[in-house]
Amino acid sequence: MAQRRIANPALFICDLQEKFRPAIHEFPKVVATAQKLLKASQILDIPVFATTQNKARLGETCPELKLDQPGGIRTVCHHDKTLFSMVTPEVKKSLDSLNASGPLSCIIVGIESHICVTQTTLDLLKAGHKVYVIADGVSSCNKEEVPIALARLRHEGAVVTTSESFMYEYVGDAGTPEFKQIIKVVKDTSQTTKEVMQTLCKI
Repeated sequence: MAQRRIANPALFICDLQEKFRPAIHEFPKVVATAQKLLKASQILDIPVFATTQNKARLGETCPELKLDQPGGIRTVCHHDKTLFSMVTPEVKKSLDSLNASGPLSCIIVGIESHICVTQTTLDLLKAGHKVYVIADGVSSCNKEEVPIALARLRHEGAVVTTSESFMYEYVGDAGTPEFKQIIKVVKDTSQTTKEVMQTLCKI
């Protein structure tokens, strides 16, 4: 098998919490994309990092993501923070524990695009990592913030892409053992993906 196009991936789930549900533009669609990528992460053995923002006020991570729940998805780090960036000392320590052979490829979904997602991306880029911001997996309270944030992050050096594009790019070869499983995820979520793209990725 050829060397993977994307090396040392890590999935970042940024502040997808209960209290944000009524405030964030198309919040359920952001959660749907996060769920899809979490399924892919299990197939592709991609480590997951998650944060909450001041959960005493803003609540726990949305239960449908099943992070660190019985029978759910085990994270490397699921940390509460007051920093806007996910790159806290605790998360840095967990990133170091991966013992990656080079810079990470960090895949980011969550909220808000112009605050926590932006500051996380900038910190990861500054640390020398590659960052993939998933356009169908980020949002803000005011939808007008999103394209401005994505344009800025693209200018700063992040790759702005979609969940499906990322999955195909990471797999890279229809002959790999995991391809059939990834295709099943794509097919099972095809209608949801279409609805999400039409809402969150309008150009």
